[in-house]
Amino acid sequence: MPEYPSITALDRLLDDLVVGEARRRQHGMVRSELARALARGALPVPARRSLRRLLEEEALGPYVRLAESGALRARLVDGQRPPTSEATNEVRRQVLDALREALGLPALELGGGALPLQPTPAFGDLAALRRQLDQDLAGHMPLGQTRLTAVLALVLDAAPRSGELVELRLDDLAPGNTAVYVERRPQRGGGDPEGEGEWFELSPVSRAALGRWLPVRAELAQRAHGTSRLWVSLWHNHDGDPGREGAVLNRPPGMPLEENGLITSYRRGRTRYGLAGLLPPKLEQLRRAVIAETPPVAVDKAEPA
Repeated sequence: MPEYPSITALDRLLDDLVVGEARRRQHGMVRSELARALARGALPVPARRSLRRLLEEEALGPYVRLAESGALRARLVDGQRPPTSEATNEVRRQVLDALREALGLPALELGGGALPLQPTPAFGDLAALRRQLDQDLAGHMPLGQTRLTAVLALVLDAAPRSGELVELRLDDLAPGNTAVYVERRPQRGGGDPEGEGEWFELSPVSRAALGRWLPVRAELAQRAHGTSRLWVSLWHNHDGDPGREGAVLNRPPGMPLEENGLITSYRRGRTRYGLAGLLPPKLEQLRRAVIAETPPVAVDKAEPA
């Protein structure tokens, strides 16, 4: 595929944006689609030379219509390239607006609209979830449940996003695990350039859950030569393409848990540990339920110690 100056400039812009792993994958999807659209000659010629021209409406209008038709898919689906889903279409529009904003351009109305938010759990279910976590902490828990219980307890107290959760480090916990410091990373924007965040007081359930998780985490992290991240992997896994020789990076237990791994562990854990009746299908739904019920209140930075 030809290398265009606009795509090279786009790569530099994407490298500078501070976003979570899920959003970075979405950036990669849009970047690849734009490159394929240019290679097909589907966009105005100036869009090949200038990132600003690539992100102008004259280029993005044809790109969005072509992408939504499925013509820019990287892989065939049952031998065809069907239209992309409305969820994918909405993600594409969000990424484009974020890229334009990074260049100082206004958002565009490219058709469609924001998807309705999925339902959150009933408020009573959150109280039941807190009770269930408290009961689980009184008994034996396998490694996966130990980590998930600590994750859920922190979400109930501080309502962090998945990208904010995986960035937590040991020094983000106050002495005695009485509070946690969360640097907000809005999905569209990225983190605060000055690293500003807030302390949130932790409940007795969170303190107990962290008390169970931290010794396990320390042993796992020691096997992988140490990390300051709060959440680490439990099992051996790998990165890369197993089909290409030399393209696989083996990852021992105790490596920093990535956002995709956190989301996967949530999805599997809600069923595996009998929480399907108390947890919604997605971690983001739980976060929104916490905010809707009793929004977490930040405490003074000087107080948690």
